[in-house]
Amino acid sequence: MKSGRRGEWLVTLPSFGWLVVFFLIPTLIIFAFAFKPADPFGGVGEGWTTATIAAIVDPQYSTILWRTAWISLLTTVICLVLATPAGYAIARATPEARARLLLAVIVPFWTSFLIRIFAWKVLLHPEGALKQGLVRLGVVSDQTTLLYTAGAVVLVMVYTFLPFAILPIYAAAEKFDFRLLEAAQDLGASRLRAFFEIFLPGIRRGLVTAFLVVFIPALGSYVIPDLVGGPNGEMLGNKIAQRVFVDRNLPQASALSVLLILAVLLPMAAVLVTQARQRREPTIGEEDA
Repeated sequence: MKSGRRGEWLVTLPSFGWLVVFFLIPTLIIFAFAFKPADPFGGVGEGWTTATIAAIVDPQYSTILWRTAWISLLTTVICLVLATPAGYAIARATPEARARLLLAVIVPFWTSFLIRIFAWKVLLHPEGALKQGLVRLGVVSDQTTLLYTAGAVVLVMVYTFLPFAILPIYAAAEKFDFRLLEAAQDLGASRLRAFFEIFLPGIRRGLVTAFLVVFIPALGSYVIPDLVGGPNGEMLGNKIAQRVFVDRNLPQASALSVLLILAVLLPMAAVLVTQARQRREPTIGEEDA
């Protein structure tokens, strides 16, 4: 038994070392820089201060933080709403159709991320096909701006992250016993009620995974808001880049990065605590025993 445990540690040691060197240590350095003063020459000054952290309460940061939070959350909700029926349909499809549908989900990854964003930029341009089509249909006017808005950021982020939501939901749906839905309908439940009360709880882990793999990258998005968002779609990642490359204020950038790190870690910690509690809760069969 001890030799087996020793073998497990030897196998996982390189991964732990990689995480410590390339994740934990840089994160600790960022936390340390957040309590340092800024150097006039673009570096990190001597001594320690809390003024850098206190500067985050500036109203301009409050606006960007709120915009980052609601854009990320809205993107995640839309992705879950679209990905859940998609994952359900793929899991219920025949093996041949399932392979084609999964290929359709994966194909966008074969194209460069930047090329896809620039393609959306062309579509959303005032002279682009999407804008002109909506104008002809009378949905929008000629003065309506689709590009460089928060709505454009949400649209492109949903397009970008939707496959990341579909795949874990499909993986969970594939293992689901669909006979439970038939049983629920035999007992009088409608198809919609069976879907919400039987299917969704049954793929709960897939939904949680989809939430995390969309919400966390959305919080730190930088390229999408920079290319299609403009000033009205600026997010926290853009402000961090501005502090680093334009203002040369590394402590301020580190303080904002700490805020972003906490925003990422807190949802993950909440999910892990919830899952740990659910594992400790006895099931109905265990209670009867």
